[in-house]
Amino acid sequence: MTRSTSDRSILYSAALLRALATGMVAVVVGIYLAKRGFDPAAIGAVVTAGLAGGALAALLVTLYGDGFGRRHALVTLAVLGALGGVLVTLLDGTVAVAAAAFAGMLNGMGRDRGASLIIDQVILPATATDAERTKIFAWYNVLQDVGHATGGLFAVAPAILRGLAGVDEIESLRIAMLVYAGIQLAIAVVYLRLSPASEAHVDTARVVVSAASRRILWKISSLFALDSLAGGFLTATLLSYFFFERFGVSEAVVGLLFFGARGANAGSHIGAAWLARRIGLVNTMVFTHIPSSLLLVTVAYAPSFPIAAILFLLREGLVEMDVPTRQSYVMAVVRPEERIFASGVTHLVRLGAWAVAPAFAGLLMKEGSMVLPLVLGAALKIAYDILLYVAFRHVTPPEEAR
Repeated sequence: MTRSTSDRSILYSAALLRALATGMVAVVVGIYLAKRGFDPAAIGAVVTAGLAGGALAALLVTLYGDGFGRRHALVTLAVLGALGGVLVTLLDGTVAVAAAAFAGMLNGMGRDRGASLIIDQVILPATATDAERTKIFAWYNVLQDVGHATGGLFAVAPAILRGLAGVDEIESLRIAMLVYAGIQLAIAVVYLRLSPASEAHVDTARVVVSAASRRILWKISSLFALDSLAGGFLTATLLSYFFFERFGVSEAVVGLLFFGARGANAGSHIGAAWLARRIGLVNTMVFTHIPSSLLLVTVAYAPSFPIAAILFLLREGLVEMDVPTRQSYVMAVVRPEERIFASGVTHLVRLGAWAVAPAFAGLLMKEGSMVLPLVLGAALKIAYDILLYVAFRHVTPPEEAR
């Protein structure tokens, strides 16, 4: 096995584990906090704090990741994630728990979009050719969604503990949070095996982003911010709370639903790589994303949980097709030495926008309607798709230009 192939396998393994932890905690933490007496606004504030911590980590990685060392940064992020998971179970009060979520970059999105992904995304293209780039990103995301699906299934564990071992309800959810912390420590161990080939091979202090790349990144980052603001209204934690409150289903049922959703996401990534070879990266991003947003609106107004669940799974079969194509596209339209900056900036604006919305979504659920965040998020996503197509339909990556 070559060093490139070995590093790719390590990144794949870490991504699988991190997604498993993220998928589980996103379902469990909202219900765990609700059982401890946190209202929707407080839960939204905790989710926002975790995403704000992730945004700060993304900024630091963007500015100092290559200088600090990619492997060291990845290990440090995993250890902090473990610490945050433990502290959420030990502390009381909204401010203290939100501070722990911030320090641990607790991800209530239900999808792995944190600072570690920035570094993974920079290392991966160096392990493949331009023609293979979208495919390796597709498989990376498949593994993430397998992890997300398994994590959603693991959210059933507290109910099993209560049924088989007689564990108290809150205690069973607390154990799940500690399992999340243990997985984060395992991720740190995996990243320790990365080779020196994964590190930067340019003097990052002298890298200058070209004017053409700056123009592209300014436009695409602005659009990604809009998309992420919409996504912040649709975090897995708040969607879990929506199903829990609207239809009265347990965390076990929600966990099974998200298991199916992540399975649908995984299949869509392979389909996205196949489709992108035929109609292009931008077209794949846009023309699969708009139908998924329309389906989300139907979920909001579904008359029963079975119908809502079916519509939600259909939506999840489309909503993630833009992820590997988006990642591949950003890495393709800038120079290799600009990739850490491009990956960092585009992720930073996404994390920043994600961090803003959940608190407002929680307030909308509390003071307005349970369905309002879903409808607003869907409308913003459709606006993003239209603007993306107008701005980038003629900006082609190298493999499409050929």
